[in-house]
Amino acid sequence: MPRAKTSRNSPSPQGKNGFVRIISGQWRGRKLPVRDVEGLRPTTDRVKETIFNWLAPHIRDTRCLDLFAGSGGLGLEALSRYASQVTLVERDRGAADQLRKNLALLGSQAADVVEADATLWLQGAARPYDLVFLDPPFRQELLPTVCHLLEQNGWLADGALIYLEREKEAAPPALPASWQLIKDKQAGQVCYQLYLREVIDEKDA
Repeated sequence: MPRAKTSRNSPSPQGKNGFVRIISGQWRGRKLPVRDVEGLRPTTDRVKETIFNWLAPHIRDTRCLDLFAGSGGLGLEALSRYASQVTLVERDRGAADQLRKNLALLGSQAADVVEADATLWLQGAARPYDLVFLDPPFRQELLPTVCHLLEQNGWLADGALIYLEREKEAAPPALPASWQLIKDKQAGQVCYQLYLREVIDEKDA
């Protein structure tokens, strides 16, 4: 999937900024500016449509975390579809700035932008989320670390859904035992999956 980080679809040609389109919900069809950041890979509409078809019954009134937000394509789509609150974490200052501007354009106060490194931020005080998007920069081996931190540090609600995206050639990351794969697909050079965090009864563990 492509988004603002290192290595999604390449930045806009000739230094021009691009746009991310909201597919459905209250802001259906809106196009929002995307900062021209090196390695920015906004999620393609094709992949995004599949993801949100999977998530359609689960988004309304959920608390969402877009951990490598980039263009905000996933987090803002969830917000458009009536997620109750969305946290967008992005370490690039320019991309984070554009996210704040886009939220102002939408007139939304149901999201907050955190300008921080994801792995460091996850080591802080936790609050549980119902839905988490993980689309990190490719070829930096970030998924194993952030998945462990999400599970161990209390960032996931019981029954949380976790979306993962990685490059096709990368080996699947080691994931917590409580994460059950429920959807799995590939588009071009990208693999993407949806996991359910099962509640494990300590008496059965």
